[in-house]
Amino acid sequence: MSSFLIALGLIVGGSSIAAAAPGEGAPPPDAANGAAAADPGSDGLGDPYYPKDGNGGYDALHYDIAIDYDPPSHRLTGKTTVAARATQNLSSFNLDYAGPAVKSVAVNGQTARFQRTGEHELVVTPSAALPKGQPFAVTVDYSGVAADTKGNGWTYSPSGGAFAAGEPHSATTWFPLNDTPLDKATMSLRATVPKAWGVASNGKQVSDTPAANGKHTVAWEAKDPIVGYLATIAIEKFTKLSQKRADGTPLESFFAPNAVQKQSLEKQVPKVLDFEEQLYGKYPFESGGGIYVDTDLQFSLETQTRPIYAPWVDLNTVIHENAHQWWGDSVSVKQWKDVCLNECFASYTADIMYPERIGKQDPDKIYLKALSTADQRGIWATPLYDPGVGKEFTTVYSRGPLFLHALRRTVGDAVFFAAVRDFAQSHKNGNASIPEFRQFVQSRTSKKLDGFFDAWLNGKKRPADEYLYPGGIGDNKDRGLEAPQSEEWANWPFGQGGRR
Repeated sequence: MSSFLIALGLIVGGSSIAAAAPGEGAPPPDAANGAAAADPGSDGLGDPYYPKDGNGGYDALHYDIAIDYDPPSHRLTGKTTVAARATQNLSSFNLDYAGPAVKSVAVNGQTARFQRTGEHELVVTPSAALPKGQPFAVTVDYSGVAADTKGNGWTYSPSGGAFAAGEPHSATTWFPLNDTPLDKATMSLRATVPKAWGVASNGKQVSDTPAANGKHTVAWEAKDPIVGYLATIAIEKFTKLSQKRADGTPLESFFAPNAVQKQSLEKQVPKVLDFEEQLYGKYPFESGGGIYVDTDLQFSLETQTRPIYAPWVDLNTVIHENAHQWWGDSVSVKQWKDVCLNECFASYTADIMYPERIGKQDPDKIYLKALSTADQRGIWATPLYDPGVGKEFTTVYSRGPLFLHALRRTVGDAVFFAAVRDFAQSHKNGNASIPEFRQFVQSRTSKKLDGFFDAWLNGKKRPADEYLYPGGIGDNKDRGLEAPQSEEWANWPFGQGGRR
């Protein structure tokens, strides 16, 4: 059992996964125990792209997840306890969940009614209303075959193992939660699997103990708050690589059977994190590393502390996903229309800053070369801010790094690098929006940036030359077509991000 839940004094009983009898539980609360003054929590938080994501009426504090997974049958048996605090008088509330069948639900140890509705709504009605400000715990028992989402959550591996990856959704396929970037929570995980299989997740591994029937239980703890789609588990016959940063931060990395050759790539992570720390401030988490799968994926993903990498991964991707540890993981979006905060910075870091700082390449030259093909790539029609549902992961990879380099040349290096570093550090473990970023940068310079920001972030056409070629970028426009200094940098990716 998580020490967090013990400290709250909410949970009674052990941490093993027990078979629970199905049922709808006790009747709803009546006026005598406070229901008259209580209301249901909302079934969504109104994100303009995904209005049913997240739920109102409570603040999730910690997820205590225990699962038992059988690779041959893909059967997943789980018991998740959500520690939360009511933010209103609650007669009922929702969790986001789209996984195997729910067997039972309890609130503060008392059987509760439950109903599944919509794509991912688990409606819970406790036996007594929950007063505003009260901490509570809801425990959900579930069991069944975990379906293969093929990169939208629980995903099968060729070996028979599985992992969780997907954006903007993933976690609902394997545990119930408040699935919104606005409600981060800490997480503990205990996964019981056959002895031949390993388990990788977020944060730090805290134990590995024998279990019955030829199994073992691997426990992980993520002490830094996390967003649902950044939570992961991977069950595989791993090869493990252990490294440490100079400051002692452990870097634990895991490789699927057909990904072992990627160890040489992962050995560059200490250098990558040192480079990114110089840009954005101290690495925000207690551990790092990577999970290298051999499943055919079209994306790699910045799962917190330990990104998941597809088989095609290269150094650019490793830089990109680790930059997300600051931009997207530590500093998370408020709404999905703010996705440029995640992807624009990760792309600028990998596509321009790394070649400049490490490869000694000319960043203006990289910018101009990319700009020379921008019209053919059609990057102007979709804005960076509020690109539209289904378009979040498009031009942020190509237009995004161009925007940040043009901003840097507009305000100057001293203002730009101090502003982005301070913004990242001041929003650590929190959320931010594009309008807040605009205001923050504007507060650091006397130059009026409204026209620049409107053209680059909101515009649906090529920005005017004054915004495309600031700070002398355009003095030698044809430099962008010159040959790079080396073949390595000639083939360096631009505008692909973590997707192929």
